[in-house]
Amino acid sequence: MNDEVLHLTEALVARASVTPDDAGCQALIAQRLRAAGFQTHALRFGETDNLWATHGSGAPVLALVGHTDVVPPGPLEQWASPPFQPTRRDGRVYGRGAADMKSSIAALTLAAERFVATNPDHLGTLAILYTSDEEGPARDGIQAVMPWLAERGIRLDYALIGEPSSESRQGDRIRIGRRGSMHGYLTIKGIQGHVAYPDLARNPIHQFAPALVDLVNTRFDEGNAHFPPTSFQIYEVKAGTGANNVIPGELSVNFNFRFGTASSETSLRAAVEAILHRHGLTFELRTRVASAPFLTGPTTLIDAVVASCREHLDVNPLLDTGGGTSDGRFIAPTGAEVVELGPINDSIHKVDEWVTIADLEPLAQAYGGVIGRLLR
Repeated sequence: MNDEVLHLTEALVARASVTPDDAGCQALIAQRLRAAGFQTHALRFGETDNLWATHGSGAPVLALVGHTDVVPPGPLEQWASPPFQPTRRDGRVYGRGAADMKSSIAALTLAAERFVATNPDHLGTLAILYTSDEEGPARDGIQAVMPWLAERGIRLDYALIGEPSSESRQGDRIRIGRRGSMHGYLTIKGIQGHVAYPDLARNPIHQFAPALVDLVNTRFDEGNAHFPPTSFQIYEVKAGTGANNVIPGELSVNFNFRFGTASSETSLRAAVEAILHRHGLTFELRTRVASAPFLTGPTTLIDAVVASCREHLDVNPLLDTGGGTSDGRFIAPTGAEVVELGPINDSIHKVDEWVTIADLEPLAQAYGGVIGRLLR
């Protein structure tokens, strides 16, 4: 068995790169890439490290994209082994970031090294784009790198992102787009008063309750061929003055929409406002789109990924747009085709995060197959 991907995965997991601290992951990778003939650029924006590395020149430009940062490990006493001490057991390697996404980083890096070693005069440009700010605010990561590339006349044609896309078997699901995310910050206005004199006050909690039922039961759209219906979730409700005999004067409600191309910020906001007006509420509403939905087309990159999954992973992947958000949201608006392929996502962000050891080398081979189909 070829253990190169396993060893590099363990070396990366051993670096406690909690957002935005890269903890030396990119320096390790850059050293390898330079030895393989890549030109590397360390781009630091704010507290975030980004790595841009290229081999070859001209179009098409294929970028292998990933993040070296991880979420915090949580309660250390709940881990069976230390989160930043990669541990092998039961055919798996355990550690924070093992699945999300240091195994993908290792596989992408090895695939790039192997490809240029056997194809030194390949077509176009093979690029590596890694950031340490994907799990956090994401302001100084890929979002900041894309304008840097544009200023230098660099346009990505394809972006293969190593996010853990698989469900029960590696490669069984690839992301060809992502839903958008819109936050809403709602304040319901009431009149503060004594709980013993409700006729002299107006309780915003009571007033909002019927509207809440309507919001939860509303089907904001039916989705379409590529995206499921829009999802509405309230994640924070606050009211009260700290006293048990005071009717509050305001209620704040924060919510989130996950939406596809069947809706927009304008249509979703209008639907919420219509419900609030129908219930006679006095309110203030602010909305913010954290990311717009995107869908990859045409199908050059999709076809390459599907063919490589069939060849190297012996699976016919489902084309999917589910999950949360990814850095693809910053790349797709530039016109690049974006596809995500990575390991099983069952353990991501959990205690005792893991990746199957036997899946590591095949993943690198699948990535290599994509590169070869586009740049050979």
